[in-house]
Amino acid sequence: MKIAQIAPLAESVPPKLYGGTERIVSYLTEELVRQGHEVTLFASGDSLTSAELVPCTEKALRFDPAVNDPIPYHLIMLEKVRQRADEFDILHFHIDLLHFPLVRPFAHRTVTTLHGRLDLPDLQPFYRAFPEIPVVSISDDQRRPLPMANWAATVQHGLPLDILPFNPHGQGGYLAFLGRVSPEKRPDRAIEIAVRSGMPLKIAAKVDKVDEDYWRDVIKPMIDRHPNVDYVGEVDETTKAAFLGDASALLFPIDWPEPFGLVMIEAMACGTPIIAFRCGSVPEVLEEGVSGYIVGSVEEAVGAVGRVGAISRAGVRRAFEERFSASRMARDYLDVYDSLMHHRMHMIPFPTEAAGAGVQTVA
Repeated sequence: MKIAQIAPLAESVPPKLYGGTERIVSYLTEELVRQGHEVTLFASGDSLTSAELVPCTEKALRFDPAVNDPIPYHLIMLEKVRQRADEFDILHFHIDLLHFPLVRPFAHRTVTTLHGRLDLPDLQPFYRAFPEIPVVSISDDQRRPLPMANWAATVQHGLPLDILPFNPHGQGGYLAFLGRVSPEKRPDRAIEIAVRSGMPLKIAAKVDKVDEDYWRDVIKPMIDRHPNVDYVGEVDETTKAAFLGDASALLFPIDWPEPFGLVMIEAMACGTPIIAFRCGSVPEVLEEGVSGYIVGSVEEAVGAVGRVGAISRAGVRRAFEERFSASRMARDYLDVYDSLMHHRMHMIPFPTEAAGAGVQTVA
């Protein structure tokens, strides 16, 4: 099968530091190539891939100080895609919604994975305006705000089995927080949980420009007040395994409808249990008492810290291997591609909840 993967340009594929979407695009692309498919990746020029790379910028936009507006560069990429669109059986987009008007004439050969939050009021009229564009959710919870969208499947993320090695002991004796310093990720909760449980906490996180005030006014003063809390900055792929694998548990104290939460399955790959708040996709990803604990308050999280030793780290790793491999993710997407190729989706869209039918979900 000839497949185009169209990635965001903010980060390289794979990203050098933080970047969940680009990391998933990389894992999917490499697995599809490994399985014998002809894959073309549209991405930043500093991306690394075994597929054919179509460089759409010189480097990831986040690391180019000359870039103020990412939209012109994405439109340039879409022009490159348009020029070569007839070469592909399937065009798989990971860039939200900029491409929808462009692909309307050949929507039945496209699929778009929606990687972000969808509970924003501006999105409902948009998806009503493009009912023929097939989209994929990364959790069932993610799609709740948009029942009218043309849902083709839910495909959960997956990782290569060898990307993060299993650590059977987790002897670092600390709690870990990995992600972004932002109000919805609630690093303040992570600090409170660590302080109240008497455990050291290591925070490996990116601070976006939009969150600099939150970092300066809320999180940094909390870190400065508590000697058991250590901010280590962003971690790359060479240090992530040790950071997650040595932790006693990963704290995932979110306060927003998390579409998936890639860091949860990264921790699972290392055998590290997760203590996560009951939001968004968390109940779909975690198995209570197997891969971690799902909690509803800081008090419950503190209690869960005291019980993480009861969770088998080998069992956490086994749950990861059974449910969240890159090969499973690629097979699920290939099922979606096959369905697109064998159904005239521009005339007969997948049934939607709005039409009174159940959604089709790739298990």
